Amino acid sequence: MSKTLPTKVVLCDLDGVVWLAHEPIAGSVDAIARLRSAGLRVLFVTNNSFSTQAQQVAALKKIGIDAEGDVVTSAMSAGLAIQSGWRVLVCGGEGLIEEVRGAGAEVVVPYRDRGAPGPFDAVVVGFHREFDFEVLTDALTAVRGGALLIGSNNDPNYPTPSGPIPGGGAILAAVEKTTGVAAVVTGKPHLPMADLVRRMCPGVTAEEMVMVGDMPATDGEFARTIGCAYALVLSGMTPHAEGLDAEFIENSLAEVADRLLSI
Repeated sequence: MSKTLPTKVVLCDLDGVVWLAHEPIAGSVDAIARLRSAGLRVLFVTNNSFSTQAQQVAALKKIGIDAEGDVVTSAMSAGLAIQSGWRVLVCGGEGLIEEVRGAGAEVVVPYRDRGAPGPFDAVVVGFHREFDFEVLTDALTAVRGGALLIGSNNDPNYPTPSGPIPGGGAILAAVEKTTGVAAVVTGKPHLPMADLVRRMCPGVTAEEMVMVGDMPATDGEFARTIGCAYALVLSGMTPHAEGLDAEFIENSLAEVADRLLSI
């Protein structure tokens, strides 16, 4: 289905759209350059909470994309859910640790600070490779002690060149299951991330945005949350388009750019 769009901002997912494990997908770097040359802003909106903003910017720069001031992560949205002065158990990577600490919280990292005593005001969960039984136990104890459970995202998988690996949502699901508590999730497709994007795009309406992503349940629903159009690409977690709903369905970001620039 096609639709005429007065596009000003392209909200672009990273994993499965721009790159796979930081290896650029064919045509993606040039597509971003072409969109920017046409006067469109490209804002990189990712559920990656593991990497810091600086690491994301550096990784994009390494493949030829200047992204300073144009990266939005689920760690940033999780940081907005934290109050200054809270004591927070962060079950996640450096990006999540940085944003929670930046919100003015005292940070305890369970895989570094083994057996740190409570109480905690919140437990924040994101992707991290150090997740183990002890981290799960510490999260359970903290939540049962009254801590608010926050998930940076609930994506079950993460695309790589050799296939999907478990995502932050798989870790969050384990914590939810053992605690019996449903987390407040802040990343795509949820409202905190949408509010963060709107804040970074002052004066731009939803009708002037397009969300480009490879996961309908995440990126497509995020487009619906914002109220903008969705362009599904088949270069990541969704290799087939049958039965899926999107304004555009293309093989790659390069083809999305072709479509937008031809309107």
